[in-house]
Amino acid sequence: MSHLARNSLVVLIGVLALLANLGNTLVQASNQLDAEESDPKKLDWMMGFPPPPDKLIMQPESDFFSFPKLRWTVCHIQELMPTKLVSRGIGTPVPLEYAIDDGIDAVTFTPMDGGKAMTWKESLSANYTDGILILHKGRVVYEKYFGCLDEMGKHAAMSMTKSITGLLAEMLVVEGQLDDTVTVSSIIPELKDSAFGSATVRQVMDMTTALDYSEDYSNPKADIWAYSKAASPLPKPRGYEGPNGYFEYLQSVKQEGVHGEAFGYRTINTDALGWIISKVTGKNLAHLLSNRIWSRMGAEQDGYMTVDAKGTPFAGGGLSAGMRDLGRIGLLMLNDGKINGQRLFPKEVMENIRAGGDKKAFAQAGYKTLKGGSYHSMWWVLHNKHGAFAARGVHGQTIYIDPTAEMVIVRFASFPTAKNAQIDPTSLPAYQSVAKYLMKE
Repeated sequence: MSHLARNSLVVLIGVLALLANLGNTLVQASNQLDAEESDPKKLDWMMGFPPPPDKLIMQPESDFFSFPKLRWTVCHIQELMPTKLVSRGIGTPVPLEYAIDDGIDAVTFTPMDGGKAMTWKESLSANYTDGILILHKGRVVYEKYFGCLDEMGKHAAMSMTKSITGLLAEMLVVEGQLDDTVTVSSIIPELKDSAFGSATVRQVMDMTTALDYSEDYSNPKADIWAYSKAASPLPKPRGYEGPNGYFEYLQSVKQEGVHGEAFGYRTINTDALGWIISKVTGKNLAHLLSNRIWSRMGAEQDGYMTVDAKGTPFAGGGLSAGMRDLGRIGLLMLNDGKINGQRLFPKEVMENIRAGGDKKAFAQAGYKTLKGGSYHSMWWVLHNKHGAFAARGVHGQTIYIDPTAEMVIVRFASFPTAKNAQIDPTSLPAYQSVAKYLMKE
């Protein structure tokens, strides 16, 4: 491979590693194909023995995360990136109970933008849904698979990984293993001279750190590109003198502003939190997730996490998993740390997360579809009448938890553009309408 090609590939894979926090779209021709037309099976991506050259999605192609190839890639990250196992252990899976409700498809709602009323079923294709699961009172009432996903498949969770990282951190705080009031440098001396050094653990957990860091993808000099190169798991190109891996990059981030004043959604906060967690527990994030949650919740499938060149799991967006297992995460959160008759973490963990973060700090970020919300321990808290909160990832990934309706929704998607602001107007009111429907049962 030429020096130029390798250099391009390093940047490309770094961008994939940051797909959980894309600020701008990486896709092209986003309006050319609808959900049915862009179905990867219909387009024959990677079909054949071997697939024809024009149907290949592989390294070092420069567009494997562009639409419509994106719709295949989200189910096949492990074939493109090195990963670390999140083991379910060797115990017998605990099956979920079922009580399918066919009436959900006909539930109607009005989009946030005041557009034409839609049905729940119509919203699924409108949002390029790959998989959707609804649990009510602990039972599966709705389950559908589309596109690249089936019940045996795994899908990129993207930035929902952040929320699971935040859950682990909150568990450690409540259990007394992690003090969220201390500075990061007191736990990680290597970050003493970085922006993170003077921030508290809680400021990292709530993303109210003041960082001189830009994720403006339209600017070729933005910090995101240096981070992308550092995060790449491939050998660095000849002449490269920058940081290698997530942890080395974090040491180079400088401060701009005052910690604690404003919310700023930046993936590097979660990478810093992953390092904090590993320092405190002596375990890498994938191992800890398996040990504390995945192997204990009755999971059906192993998960996996992408890693950098040094084997560090990507805390900010590297998880891929089966849909029903993320449903189990939702049930665990809904039931205050209990699942299958076992308590996996104290009830106080959920009390803290559901209370939410600083609304004034959050408001400064200007999220039009999440007005009145907050961000706490890497979870999005809506502060609506039902007390809903969520894990969210670009291109439409969601674990939406409604305590009042005793409802969990898990959605995997491959929407053509990354920003959830494009999807929220038809997703959030749809979730709320299904919650109201279920509460009438």
